[in-house]
Amino acid sequence: MLSLTARRAVPNEVAPALRSLAAGEPVLVFDAPDREGETDLIFLSETVTPELVRLARKDAGGLICTAMSDELRRRLDLPFFSDLLALAKKEYPGMAGLAEEPRYDRRSAFGITINHRANYTGVPDNDRALTIRSVGEIARAAPQLSDAALREKFRASFVSPGHIQLLYSAPKLFGERKGHTELAISLARMAGLSESATVCEMLGDSGGARAPDAARRYAEEHGFEFLEGRTIIEAWRTWSSA
Repeated sequence: MLSLTARRAVPNEVAPALRSLAAGEPVLVFDAPDREGETDLIFLSETVTPELVRLARKDAGGLICTAMSDELRRRLDLPFFSDLLALAKKEYPGMAGLAEEPRYDRRSAFGITINHRANYTGVPDNDRALTIRSVGEIARAAPQLSDAALREKFRASFVSPGHIQLLYSAPKLFGERKGHTELAISLARMAGLSESATVCEMLGDSGGARAPDAARRYAEEHGFEFLEGRTIIEAWRTWSSA
């Protein structure tokens, strides 16, 4: 076991990836062949730079999303997008039937979309980096702030809709869902870092998800850590039961 924080030791299998996240470096995580079967590029939100956004946009190519823990979502009083769809059905009957569970999971992690208030369109790498980094800074400040102060800070920082998609982890993490959102948040929590990470699917030239072997080669060529979801889940169970 290696200890990244004074609170609890973390299993050796995930320690290098946790050090990478803490240093502002991306890691690659493959969820599982019987789930999405996708590899995501993951980095800690508060350390994001325009260069990391560009890396995700060009080398990964999927949707750039910023995840946060369920605890932080609840403190910020943010809705899941499926909740908004349910509320809209009465006013907009055409929305009925749109809110369905994804084929690969019991429910979606999608929340609202945001831009930082200082952005213009919110699309350029600089704009998206500011939005993402500000979410990470709020996550870092959360333990020192009251719920009211945290919500005011969020409202003062962002507008919605925007160009950064928020994701929320399941309340009990792997007890309910084993997606990249939960995998990313569990890594941040084991490392004692702020509980917001940004994820982006690695796509292949064929138009589908990048094959796990190809994603692993990419990680090796760029000096990035590569983890499988099952390794993270096993490490989480060891760490959380210690």
